[in-house]
Amino acid sequence: MNAPRIALVTGANQGLGRALTEGLAAGMNPHDLVLLTGRNPQRVMDAAREVRGLPGTRARVEGRVLDVTDTDAVVRLAEEVRARFGGVDVVLSNAVARLLPEESQAERADEFIDVSNVATHAVLRSFGPVLRPGGRLLVVASSLGTLGHLSPRLHHLFDGASLDQVEHAVASWRTALRNGTAHEAGWPLWLNVPSKVAQVAAVRAVAAERREHDLATGTLIAAVCPGMVDTATSRPWFSDYSRAQSPAQAAEAVLELVLAEHVDSALYGELVRFGRALDWYSGTPPTEQDRLLTP
Repeated sequence: MNAPRIALVTGANQGLGRALTEGLAAGMNPHDLVLLTGRNPQRVMDAAREVRGLPGTRARVEGRVLDVTDTDAVVRLAEEVRARFGGVDVVLSNAVARLLPEESQAERADEFIDVSNVATHAVLRSFGPVLRPGGRLLVVASSLGTLGHLSPRLHHLFDGASLDQVEHAVASWRTALRNGTAHEAGWPLWLNVPSKVAQVAAVRAVAAERREHDLATGTLIAAVCPGMVDTATSRPWFSDYSRAQSPAQAAEAVLELVLAEHVDSALYGELVRFGRALDWYSGTPPTEQDRLLTP
């Protein structure tokens, strides 16, 4: 019998993360293990129990409390996974901070950046080294994560950058937000754009260092865009839900990447939407009227 596969999903209590967890639990084997993680202990326990009770669940499911903004906690969990299982086979970095249209983006910036960017960096740094050959490490982003959505003045911060350089760019953006100089420096007012670009740039940075070895072993590192998803986080931002997917529908394309037997080299290190890589240089900087955008 093959060794059990180990999967981990962040932000897995509800929405897309919950759907991804359910899909993994249904698509993996009975001796495999899915770790459902979130910040709230009660919600994590309840969600794990509910997924275990679903008719289609085949794999084992354990709930684990994880605050992705606590870098040390991410490191400890990765070390525990290595010690307990010898590594991890699937990591889906999905956690996102909920932001409402009427809230001040500047006032919520620290929390938003911590959940979307600092956490992404921690997951890549901590779980990349324990990802087993043939594994999948996917960061959930959006189509706003292509470089063209930023002002050309800022492209040099992310294009071809190392992970250290991406982290430095994010720190500089955070400082500019705190100082009230972000707009003057060319940063858009909408937090989601630089945050998503930085997420994709971080994935590209890690993938560039690992590409040859990962492709030789059938391993995939990529960012993924699930498209418009009708969740409590996204619903306040859209006036037209006619094209929105349920979380379960949005999870399907992501799960196809996870469960596919072979890795398409054209997708490695890229932002992938419905099985196709998006052009890193595509997109245009948003206007205020563009804040209600399809992901």
